[in-house]
Amino acid sequence: MRFHFIYLIIITIFFSFNRSNAQQSHAWFNWTELPAIPDTTGFAGSFAGVSNGALIVAGGANFPGDAPWNGGTKTWYDHVYVLEQPGGPWKLAGRLPHPLGYGVSATWRDALVCVGGSDASRHYARAFLLRYVNDSIQTEALPDLPAPNANACGVLIGDVLYVAGGTASPADTTAEKYFWSLDLSLPAAQRAWKTLPPWPGPARMLSVAGTLDGAFYLFSGVRTFTLPGDAAMQREFLEDACKYEPGEGWTALAPMPAATAAAPGPAFVAGQSHLLIFGGDDGTYFNQQETLQDRHPGFPHTVWGYNTITGSWAAFDSLPAPHPPVTTPAVLWQGNLVFPGGEVRPGVRTPGVSMAAPVQPPGAFSALDWGVVGLYFLLVVLISVIVSRKMQDTTSDFFLGGSKIPWWAAGLSIFGSKLSALTFIAIPAKAYATDWVYFLNNMMIVAVAPLIVYFYLPYFRKMKLTSVYQYLDIRFNSRVKLLGSLTFVVFQVSRLGIVIYLPALVLSTVTGINILVCIVGISVITTAYSVSGGIEAVIWTEVMQVVVLLGGALLSLVFMAGSLDGGVGQLVKEAADNGKFRLALLQGDITEPVLWVVFVGGFLTQLVTYSSDQVVVQRYLTTSTEAEARRSIYTNALLVIPASLIFFSVGTALWVYFKHNPALLNPHGNTDDIFPWYISQRLPTGLSGLVIAGLFAATMSTISSSMNSIATVITTDFYQKFKPGTTDRQRLRFARQATLLLGVLGCAIGIYLVSLHNTSIWDQYLKVIGLFGGCLAGMFLAGIFFPRINAPGIFTGFVTSAVVLYFVQRAEVVNFFLYPAIAVVVCVAVGYVASLFFSINNRISNVK
Repeated sequence: MRFHFIYLIIITIFFSFNRSNAQQSHAWFNWTELPAIPDTTGFAGSFAGVSNGALIVAGGANFPGDAPWNGGTKTWYDHVYVLEQPGGPWKLAGRLPHPLGYGVSATWRDALVCVGGSDASRHYARAFLLRYVNDSIQTEALPDLPAPNANACGVLIGDVLYVAGGTASPADTTAEKYFWSLDLSLPAAQRAWKTLPPWPGPARMLSVAGTLDGAFYLFSGVRTFTLPGDAAMQREFLEDACKYEPGEGWTALAPMPAATAAAPGPAFVAGQSHLLIFGGDDGTYFNQQETLQDRHPGFPHTVWGYNTITGSWAAFDSLPAPHPPVTTPAVLWQGNLVFPGGEVRPGVRTPGVSMAAPVQPPGAFSALDWGVVGLYFLLVVLISVIVSRKMQDTTSDFFLGGSKIPWWAAGLSIFGSKLSALTFIAIPAKAYATDWVYFLNNMMIVAVAPLIVYFYLPYFRKMKLTSVYQYLDIRFNSRVKLLGSLTFVVFQVSRLGIVIYLPALVLSTVTGINILVCIVGISVITTAYSVSGGIEAVIWTEVMQVVVLLGGALLSLVFMAGSLDGGVGQLVKEAADNGKFRLALLQGDITEPVLWVVFVGGFLTQLVTYSSDQVVVQRYLTTSTEAEARRSIYTNALLVIPASLIFFSVGTALWVYFKHNPALLNPHGNTDDIFPWYISQRLPTGLSGLVIAGLFAATMSTISSSMNSIATVITTDFYQKFKPGTTDRQRLRFARQATLLLGVLGCAIGIYLVSLHNTSIWDQYLKVIGLFGGCLAGMFLAGIFFPRINAPGIFTGFVTSAVVLYFVQRAEVVNFFLYPAIAVVVCVAVGYVASLFFSINNRISNVK
């Protein structure tokens, strides 16, 4: 009863103070007008695309004399107009082989692809390329379609053009189920159209095609038919949708809220998971055209968006007045969407050219949120200052906190160093986009912890290490130690860029500040904090942020469940019914995260982190005894279980929440934005500021601890070796200078990651661990468990492992979860064989 009472209070607060659940009123596009096409009437059914940076509009048809209901005659054209710059004049640059319109057009490399189409008397199977070169149009023939076709839809997926639906002749009263593809990347002599299996559902024309993540989408369209005893063609405006994946076939999708026949196509790809359809004909006034004539109100203005992750539709925007066009292509030109001409009412064309520029929404942070962020950062700084005042100006205090950290604080710190933006953002994003297959990867720390405690920890504590790579010097030699230290530095600098990039992404999403400004700002603040503070300040800051972050994630989960009519029960049922709780892939090959791949890869990924990562090992070296170090390791391992449950549940809850509230999504957003977007838009004012502030405190702590660990390794393993006569104060000064340089490098890598536009930054992080950490963990494993492996052997094993792993990654023959396994196995196996070889050679040399 007590739990239910507390839960009721939280939900009451949520509905009282949460931001409005009404549909968002953001303007997702900025609309402008380009110079009109040089024709007083305008055209519908034109081909349009881009060649060598210029916009091309070719062919089309109109009623130049009078409206069709007054006996006007429809006329087709062969003009090819070119617009080189948005503000420049249109040029008549050439002509089509003959008057033509209502075909499929697409932009491929430097050419406009034109496929099929019609004129007044017939439909055509012809296909060709148009290129704008030296102020004129050049034509290159493509293979003819398998049959004449017009009023179809199509889209390019990579170099492959797909064409669907249409009609075979002007006299046809039924549409076709044509579905063809053409690989344009092949040499001209090898190009040929392939006939693919048709979609489920009726034949259609005037559909809208789209593509995302390599799949072909087919939306809406018109089914044509005749009634018994009546030769007149009838039309049914379709609202269905389906998806085709090469090798997988067709899948039916959620039906559209309304038909969008003849809407500008293909659908616009917004962000990483939305396909947008602009306007189209829903058929409301189709049977009234002859009576309405000039009084026809035009076509719907709605911009419909389909989210490919949640499978939900929502209205996101509205096309500007006076009339949205149909039967015209949608062309992506200079980053903007262009609609050249088209039909604004039945029989009425426009020469106007509309351009839509995507607009990111403004930040939703209030003054109260900013106040909470400011107060939280002041508290973090205060803790750092208080602890730093106790720190002696020695490398021992700077790197190990004087070995006086309590076990529970060290354990929370180990957990907190991993509870970074990678956990807070990337795990919910992965669960939102997919399922819980990656959950087992996190759980492997429970299996790895005893191995670390009973085999690795005694060595590290007995040798009184500062840098864990000093063990490699003792076990092998200084060359192996330097190799291990250098590998760690490269790996950590790469990771540093990721953990700077992700919180910058959060701040940019929440506040609207440019992400590059955010990256620079975070880097400057954190570097200053890292240079002045020591590991003890870092640890106590992490203790506080663990509580704040886990609490913030849990509150977000409660709020999302509370927003559903059925609460937690509805959330669990809907997620389970849609496979969002799937824990393992039981079928598939080694290129996919199947169960055994995640199990093996996850185990060795955790072994990499907890056996050879200075960031983690350094923390359980800050305790006073080995017993306390053991407790700190187990504390971290046990905390991973509830934390993983919380963060994966948050991702699943986000999926259910936005499936029911698709209009609240940011159509231009990335997948990794999803949790920050929810925090900023839906959490109560003030609480969102606290959660974001905690996230940044955690991130800054993670960055500072990485910097401290890298500085420890550089100072201990490199500076002290090559300058053995330096004093402790000189080494401390060098460590702080190295930290400053690391801040600059991390900032540069974070800026580079912005250019990647990757759908899951967690995937990239796991790949980095596999490439850099696996070989390193192999050296420690060999040193502890294989006494016969010597220094030349392990050096050879490490280099061989790195080379093998490089080519494995390039070939993409296994899933990245297996990178650590490959690295460790190759390093140990080659190291063992090589050691035997070197030992035999040494014995032979000694005999001689």
